[in-house]
Amino acid sequence: MVIKKGKTLRVLIFLVALVLVNVLAQYVYTRIDFTKEKRYTLTPKSKEILKQIKQPITITVFLDGDLPAPFKRLRNATKDLLADYKAVAGQEIKVIFKDPLSGLSIADQDTVMNHLYSAGIEPTTVNIKNDAGFAQKIVFPMAMLEHPDRQLPVKLLQNLGATGGYEENINNSIQNLEYLFTSAIQKLLSAAHPRIGFTEGNGELSDLQLNDAITSLSDSYEVGRVNLNTIDASGLDKLKTLVIAKPQLEFTEAEKFKINYFVMKGGRVVWAIDQVSADLDSLKGSGEQLAFNKKLNLDDMLFMYGARVNYNLIADANCAEIPLSMGSNGQIEMAPWVYYPLMQPDTSHNLVKNIDVLKGEFVSTVDTIAVKGLKKTVILHSSPFNKIFNTPKLLSLQMVAEQPDPRDYASKAQALGVLIEGTFPSVFLNRSIPAGITGNYSLPVLSKPTRMVVIGDGDVFKNQISSKDGSAFPLGFDRYTQKNYGNKALLLNIADYLTNDDHLIDLRNKEVKVRLLDKAKLRTEKLQWQLINMVLPLLLLISFAIFQHYYRKHKYAR
Repeated sequence: MVIKKGKTLRVLIFLVALVLVNVLAQYVYTRIDFTKEKRYTLTPKSKEILKQIKQPITITVFLDGDLPAPFKRLRNATKDLLADYKAVAGQEIKVIFKDPLSGLSIADQDTVMNHLYSAGIEPTTVNIKNDAGFAQKIVFPMAMLEHPDRQLPVKLLQNLGATGGYEENINNSIQNLEYLFTSAIQKLLSAAHPRIGFTEGNGELSDLQLNDAITSLSDSYEVGRVNLNTIDASGLDKLKTLVIAKPQLEFTEAEKFKINYFVMKGGRVVWAIDQVSADLDSLKGSGEQLAFNKKLNLDDMLFMYGARVNYNLIADANCAEIPLSMGSNGQIEMAPWVYYPLMQPDTSHNLVKNIDVLKGEFVSTVDTIAVKGLKKTVILHSSPFNKIFNTPKLLSLQMVAEQPDPRDYASKAQALGVLIEGTFPSVFLNRSIPAGITGNYSLPVLSKPTRMVVIGDGDVFKNQISSKDGSAFPLGFDRYTQKNYGNKALLLNIADYLTNDDHLIDLRNKEVKVRLLDKAKLRTEKLQWQLINMVLPLLLLISFAIFQHYYRKHKYAR
């Protein structure tokens, strides 16, 4: 009797403890992360930003409903991450998962898609392999963050486009989720928006050519054009980042002085420079063109800052295609053009981690110069199959018909873009103030700690323009091949890295390993694994039942 009471007491204690744990779980959230890569553990920086939330934020994720398996993984990873966000931020974050096209007619779907697109929510069409071949499905790998003051779209699928299908990009996108959401939340909470200026007045890319670059950045920054001839010191002091995109005309000493002043004050600069004059439209008109060196008067400044954009053109066997008129009937066909190299991100640095290859146009190599106090990191490079041509050089469309000889193109990867960080020396130290400079421009010997990016391609941030209505295509989208390249992702990453002093980009260090099935083995051993997964558990269950039956019969028959 005593033994029976003891058992009853232990059962009651267990039940009470179980109830208390469940009640406590309603108020206290915790998770033990046993994964090797700590995929379910938020970084301290994310927790710090989440605790700053004082007003409710609604996060609507448009990944729901009947999805392909890879997108289900992306949705589930997003759910897990946002559950952690809610636990840290409390009731200030509301998460909604929805399928925006569920239950709608075709006409209503078009209306909803247009409405979502105008808000920055872009659909993605994916090909799903089935028994009948391939089927297309529209999915929205996007989220919308809404704050009482503003809303911000977030693209969850980062790398769709140039180098393959969507499945191999899902893992990279999962690794990037924490950076995307934490960065977006910080932008929502930030009252001040850093200013980014694209220079004009020296033949730089036009407003239409920079349309998508400026529009994309305007979601998080104050973006506009800056004329170095007219801006003064107070105007430069208000800027955080200066973008110099494909200048054509020579910079005066006064303009260089203002750039140097901006750098000395800790300003960040993006140089997208074409040292060689070459243009495909001109080449198509005449059939050939002499690529000659430009005179921008920037070499001494870049040299002092630790970089040199060379007077050459790189031809890369790994290149983009261009449309050409072929044959007597003028049929348009796509042909590889070695002077449009696909620039490879050096994924060892967080600035370019998890972004796709970039489309370049008549790109020059970039060298780094040893300058004390500066750290140089190559962020973009060519493929190992390249050839460098010094300029001037005669270019001809007849080169399209020539197949690159692997022996001629066997080389090593060439640097096409570098990141420079540290304290920069003043270009105008011990020099007289140039003519045209008025006002107070104090120049120290060394700059405040700052950063800059130098890329040997002036077109890297240029969007294509429709020949029908003159509208701008998205940056990185090639209207001829219908491919998306990583140009926009690079621009957004550079803007985040140069303007954000909280080093949120370090969140890209987080790696989430997804152990994918071996598809080749799955095809050859499909039946075997189906039997193991479906029949074996049933056999084990039947065996256990038979064993239990005879064990009980043996035990109680005595």
